[in-house]
Amino acid sequence: MPLIKFFPMIKEELRPNFMVIPAGTELWRVHKSTYRPGQFNPTLADIHFNGGRFEGTPLDPYHSLYVADSALTAVAESVLRSVPWTGEKRVIPYALVQGRSLSVLRTTCELTVVSLLKEKDLAAVRQNADLLDDERSYAKARRWASEIRAQAPDAMGLVWQSRRNRPEHAMVLFHDRFDDRHGRALDMLPERGIADLGSPEGVKEVNRLLDPLWAEVSEPVGW
Repeated sequence: MPLIKFFPMIKEELRPNFMVIPAGTELWRVHKSTYRPGQFNPTLADIHFNGGRFEGTPLDPYHSLYVADSALTAVAESVLRSVPWTGEKRVIPYALVQGRSLSVLRTTCELTVVSLLKEKDLAAVRQNADLLDDERSYAKARRWASEIRAQAPDAMGLVWQSRRNRPEHAMVLFHDRFDDRHGRALDMLPERGIADLGSPEGVKEVNRLLDPLWAEVSEPVGW
């Protein structure tokens, strides 16, 4: 899938550092329950405003799949993004878990991703921590992800340190880099995860996971 660039971002050549995710690695994902556990999200972000930090755009229309290296990190990345830290125990709106599932995938082959874990990794792609931490510059982050993709055509995704559960890892995978591995790169692990995060049992389990981060999902009135 060709990348359409509307202006050159940099003149220098990027020198990304790569990380190999071994075959057999377990990856956790929170997703809409209507999606299959290994289904890439086809939603494209707006070029300038709405959308996730590293989602595809109409200018680079890849589908994305966000995963993490633990259940807690996957849940935290999903539900703590819009909940400010006030010093009190964070209360997460029930709507953020309603209609969602927590699934476990296992890699069946090695995945080569661009590392953004260390400062030297960010410098290698001519960036700093703002690429990961600045909530005001998602549009810039999406454009820079496209620049990395263009200059690292073998990269299957990006990996960085989770902002909500440091120092564990969060990752985004690019669907077009899996075309020759379709149906083989990611296997679902059945009877793992939480099928319905919005159920009474699901909320209880999510709150057990989130307790070390001093956060909990509110229960709907009438439960």
